[in-house]
Amino acid sequence: MQHLLTVGEKRIVQKGYYVSEEFLEMFEYELLHGSPDIVLDDPKSIVITETLAGILFPGEDPINKTVRVNDEGNLKVTGVLKDLPTNSSMEFEFLMTWKYRESISPWVVRNSTNWGNYSFQVYVELNNDEDEVAVEERIKTMLAENGEDDIPRELYLHPLLRWRLHSNFENGKEAGGMSDYVQLFTAIAFLIILIACINFMNLATARSERRAREVGIRKSLGSNRGQLISQFFGESIIISFLAFVFAILLAQLALPAYNNLVEKQLFIDYSSLQFWMISLAAILLTGIIAGSYPALYLSSFSPIKTLKGRISTGKNASTPRKVLVILQFGFSIILMISTVVIIQQIDLVKNRELGYKQDNLISVYWTDQIQQNWDVLKQDLLQSGAVESVTSSNSEITQINSNNFLGWPGKPENLRVIFTTIAANYDYCQTMGIKVLQGRDFSDDFTSDTSSIVINKAALDLMGLEDPIGTNLDLWGGKKKLIGVVDDVLMGSPYEEVKPMFMIMDPDWVGVVTIRLKAGMELEQSLATVEDVFDIHNSAYPFEYRFADAEFEQKFATINLTIKLSTLFAILAAIITGLGLFGLASYMAEQRTKEIGIRKVLGASIMSLVSLMSKDFSKLVIVAFLLAAPFSWYILSLYLERYPIHVNIQWWIFPVTGLLALVFALGIVSNQARRAAAANPVQSLRTE
Repeated sequence: MQHLLTVGEKRIVQKGYYVSEEFLEMFEYELLHGSPDIVLDDPKSIVITETLAGILFPGEDPINKTVRVNDEGNLKVTGVLKDLPTNSSMEFEFLMTWKYRESISPWVVRNSTNWGNYSFQVYVELNNDEDEVAVEERIKTMLAENGEDDIPRELYLHPLLRWRLHSNFENGKEAGGMSDYVQLFTAIAFLIILIACINFMNLATARSERRAREVGIRKSLGSNRGQLISQFFGESIIISFLAFVFAILLAQLALPAYNNLVEKQLFIDYSSLQFWMISLAAILLTGIIAGSYPALYLSSFSPIKTLKGRISTGKNASTPRKVLVILQFGFSIILMISTVVIIQQIDLVKNRELGYKQDNLISVYWTDQIQQNWDVLKQDLLQSGAVESVTSSNSEITQINSNNFLGWPGKPENLRVIFTTIAANYDYCQTMGIKVLQGRDFSDDFTSDTSSIVINKAALDLMGLEDPIGTNLDLWGGKKKLIGVVDDVLMGSPYEEVKPMFMIMDPDWVGVVTIRLKAGMELEQSLATVEDVFDIHNSAYPFEYRFADAEFEQKFATINLTIKLSTLFAILAAIITGLGLFGLASYMAEQRTKEIGIRKVLGASIMSLVSLMSKDFSKLVIVAFLLAAPFSWYILSLYLERYPIHVNIQWWIFPVTGLLALVFALGIVSNQARRAAAANPVQSLRTE
């Protein structure tokens, strides 16, 4: 939560938490000044970070100095925390006591014994891991035991270490989260490494004739096949190690750009034993996989035939290499198709009907000063000439901060539906640009609107009311008269259907002011005018605002990053696949040197020879496409099923992607084929 901190003439808004006195003993953040077991004992104490201390008290000892918070009370600095790590799950610049919050907020005191209010986070530190099952068994029925038994509810523990990657739940069970993306990119990284291993296999076997005599000599001198296999595996592992060293250097150089892309501060922990163990395993595994086929293939050569310069490969010797290239192109085609579909999915949700108008809509956090001056502040904003409409509510239009149950006539007894809850003020629909379908919005022309309720179309469809206006709905043990039905508004996840929603009139339940600027005016001038009004009526706080369209765009931050990374990986996979195809094309051209020479002597043109060699590779790409296309459709269908709102996979994506892969392959192969076809046939036939 953002709070205004004042020291003398300095005023700064920072994020801080209200915590109980055991917080620093449990989480063990490093304190530069103060003891964790006592710094939060005084209800009027505050603990600040090192950076915040430098801002508020530059060059001074902050301990026992006074900080005024939200122009409500003065708190004494009792401790200074070392700045939190950038990857911390909790982000704050200061801590205040929970007892102080209770002293300034009667609502917190009233709800401290309300078992149906889930507004506060509770942390539990176990003595050991074995206690988790016993504790969960004990707390499971605690809600029902304290009166919350209208629907089945259970409490359970969720380890802090799993918060970041496992944040989604269904029926009390973990159902993914950021871990889905980790698994996705781990799989992609594995595929790229596998493609690189295939490249090594192809390039090694493509130059097999150059090592054939070495194998023959070693075998004639007494080396057995096992020794040769060990040698080739050793060479592969050494190459893998050198690649690892190069990769570390490249990763270190690319890390700043990557951190900028993902908006994180990642680093390579060279002091971690786990890092080196995983790296060693990756080196060995990559070396073994990459070296397996070349080692087994090269070590199988007959010494007599190799020393005579003849290697009998057999008509099916090239089959394994062709299979590997098919796999390479199959992986690349899957990545290409997936990237296109994910981009289409993003476009779909970004272009959904919002149900409100984002243009020129800004929001400002509610403060005590705004509450005291609300009527005059609103009037001055409307008279400023820069504002069309003003309202207040418990949350921004792009967020859902509250959910509740609602009853209606004819509702089945066993049906429990959670409704999005908006505490609105006058002119809410007008300011947001929400269309009223039936009835009316809250209006100061009516004195009874605090006992009225407005629902959205999704709620009306759920209730099935034929003549809804005037219907009494059950809320919190009382009745609310339905006065209006509004269009569905996309406030929550853009990937889900709009949930049933109701609005109530509650001027005391406010968290944000929303302002619609006048269209056609210079934006900077309008904002400056609005700022002047806030400087008069909210002078204790700096003027900070957020655009609704920018806040909505934040909902796509993770998936936008996924697109960028997927596109980069798809391009990388295509490049590596191209290198593999180049290796196999070189091998095939080398194997068919004499054939090409004979065909040229007999009158074959360069174009016909290029076409002849390219035909074989075209077949490989077509086979890869025929295998990859249905598999891509299957995995993408599973992926899209996670979202209630999703695109239908369009058929044209597959042939277009396959055609691009074919053109890409032919571009590489034809170049190698042209070089082989253009060679002097005398050179290739002189040994015959």
